[in-house]
Amino acid sequence: MSARDEILGRVRAALADVSPAVSVPAAPRVPDRGDLVGLFVERVEDYRAVVTRCAEADLASVVADVLGTARAVVPPGLGLTVADAVVDEGLSAADLDAIDAVVTRAAVGIAETGTIVLDHQPDQGRRAISLVPDLHVCIVDESQVVADVPDAIALLDPARPLTWISGPSATSDIELDRVEGVHGPRTLHVVLVG
Repeated sequence: MSARDEILGRVRAALADVSPAVSVPAAPRVPDRGDLVGLFVERVEDYRAVVTRCAEADLASVVADVLGTARAVVPPGLGLTVADAVVDEGLSAADLDAIDAVVTRAAVGIAETGTIVLDHQPDQGRRAISLVPDLHVCIVDESQVVADVPDAIALLDPARPLTWISGPSATSDIELDRVEGVHGPRTLHVVLVG
């Protein structure tokens, strides 16, 4: 008999008079669409981002209100007219640094984590435009909101560049003083359409 067999034999003998108490966790509740969208809004706001909900017909005016006087860059495939916006056709970092805001769409929104994922399709533009301007206005359709990260992963193409956004860019120093805007936009404004 090996040492392994001897140890397992002792464990079996010790547990011989114990009735098996197996608890099976309840299946997770799958929230309905309204719950998912509500949870997404709550979690996004937990990250100090602003959420504005609107109908598709009001999208252009809501984006204009959010931008105010800010000068914005937009990706070439945004599919929305933004007054006085510069269309990104390969702007330099210096050019992007001189622009106040960016308006993009999203690939998916994750309710459980309040995360927005960009996969840099033409309506989202290249990664640089979503990281350099100080204000990111991100348009998310309610139909793009999924429950959790595995649901999001199932919808995303792993061959594409992915940017995962959970609130404004923030970091903390050793004393835990929060500083926003160091590695990306200082302000995130999500426009939730539906």
